[in-house]
Amino acid sequence: MSDAGPALERLLGIMAHLRDPEHGCPWDLQQSFRTIVPHTLEEAYEVADAIERDALDELPGELGDLLFQVVFYAQLGREQGLFDFAGITEAIADKIVRRHPHVFGDGGRTDSAGQRRTWEAIKATERAERAGRATSQMDDVPVALPALSRAEKLQRRAARVGFDWTSREPVMGKVHEELAELEAAAATGSRADVHEEMGDLLFACANLARHLGVDAEQALRDANGKFERRFRGLEAELARQGASAEAVDFERLESAYQVAKAADKDGE
Repeated sequence: MSDAGPALERLLGIMAHLRDPEHGCPWDLQQSFRTIVPHTLEEAYEVADAIERDALDELPGELGDLLFQVVFYAQLGREQGLFDFAGITEAIADKIVRRHPHVFGDGGRTDSAGQRRTWEAIKATERAERAGRATSQMDDVPVALPALSRAEKLQRRAARVGFDWTSREPVMGKVHEELAELEAAAATGSRADVHEEMGDLLFACANLARHLGVDAEQALRDANGKFERRFRGLEAELARQGASAEAVDFERLESAYQVAKAADKDGE
């Protein structure tokens, strides 16, 4: 294992210099906890993107960008006397040890499902201790999560106390029910009703994905990628015909899309 100490100390020093009131970077000096959140989310998605593209040669750089976000937060915390990088690392090390009694304690060996139950029970205890009162299963589900991921997490929390279907059939039925309600809302022309019913349908689809063992967020990311790939194929097909997507009607677009779709399937 390499010694990351000197490299990490260098990075922390660079961050402190960037925030130096006299000699630092004007942009970095303007930042706050709130203003760097969008950058943190962007860097996390770029890590996910590199992994999804199997671009592992890019991963160290992307992980470095994400680590820099943590270092930035640590510097802001140190300046305000709230916490520092050492405090962050100590806290996560303590938490990981505490949540793995089967590895670091006397909890005994267990399988993945048993470990997950232990993990969730410990997390629930931690939430109750922080709040000093009875807590909701819905506590600590970040609002900033992607909507599909948050829907699945909320549903898993509800399932802990038995608020869940025991088979996929009624979940399928709920999807059909929500689709029918969306169709009825669309017929009325009420944008508010359509908005609400669309949300209900997406929530039901996320629940169905959970029951089928599918990561809804990843499934939609994959579907996005497939559509983008095939649409690019559509554009290439039209270019071969001496045309462009902007200059043809829907029928010709659809025809080119089907050609691209067939070629995409052949390449899978």
